[in-house]
Amino acid sequence: MVNRLKTLYELQLIDNQLDELEELRGDLPLAVNDLNGKIQTIKDQIEDKENEKKESTEKMISNEEEVERLSESLTKYKAQLYQVRNNKEYDALTKEIDNSEETIDKLNSENKALDQLVLKLDVEINEVAPQLDELHEEMNRKQEELKKIIAGNEKEELKLQDRREKVVANIRKNDYNTYMRIRKACGGKAVVAINRSACSGCHNVVPPQRQLEVKANKRIFTCESCGRILVSPFVADEAAS
Repeated sequence: MVNRLKTLYELQLIDNQLDELEELRGDLPLAVNDLNGKIQTIKDQIEDKENEKKESTEKMISNEEEVERLSESLTKYKAQLYQVRNNKEYDALTKEIDNSEETIDKLNSENKALDQLVLKLDVEINEVAPQLDELHEEMNRKQEELKKIIAGNEKEELKLQDRREKVVANIRKNDYNTYMRIRKACGGKAVVAINRSACSGCHNVVPPQRQLEVKANKRIFTCESCGRILVSPFVADEAAS
């Protein structure tokens, strides 16, 4: 049991050092992720507007082609008015002329609106494009800062990770799962020593009977106040040596 407790505390000491290295990075990882999110949002907005521009432009071209076709038909219909032989033919031609003119007016109005939309989309794209450049510049700067910090601690971190893997290999699966669960719930500190009759995690006094049980090193005990695993000063010294 002493070895189980010692190994758990040793893992905690290693994780403490890894946590310190993580803290050196500050909020840079979160800031980079946040900037990435903002950049992607603007990119999506620009892409949507570009797609809308493309669809509008294609629709305008299609409308212009239809207007050209209808105009040619309209010229023919008007020429045929002078060749009609009865009222029925005249009414049919005038109906075709009216329909063609109405459709041409409708398509021209639609193209006018589409042209205004394209201009509006261009303005909106030009407004957000500089923001994208600024965000890219800021993200690159923060990424460089983060890279420098990571590079400066890379050797030490790799060494600690290697040590951690070796220690974890000697820990029972159930113990490790318990350790990780408490570590997550207690802000990184899962295993703490009793110091001056108190839990060094939450600093609440550990009852005398519980202190004796922990010092006996016969099983794993947790702090009644914070739930952290408690080890005796002896185990803590052994693990730290």
